[in-house]
Amino acid sequence: MTAMLNVQEAKTRLSELLRLVERGEDVVIARAGKGIARLQAIEPVARRFDKPLLPGIPAADDALVLSGVDSAELAAWEQGHPGDPLGEALR
Repeated sequence: MTAMLNVQEAKTRLSELLRLVERGEDVVIARAGKGIARLQAIEPVARRFDKPLLPGIPAADDALVLSGVDSAELAAWEQGHPGDPLGEALR
């Protein structure tokens, strides 16, 4: 469900509108009856492998990519190693 409110009402009811957004509703803020902005929940960015990262580059088939990797090797790869710049950035 989408709620539409004018700017003044949105200012007055901001906390309530944020609660609506947290429950999954979209809120449109309007000026003179015309929507100018939308409040919607921010979803964490999830890394997906079924869609291409860049246009023109096909999506990766994770089953194919990981087909030759055994579970011990995969676990070691996911844990990283000392000095791994990507591992440090994610910690």
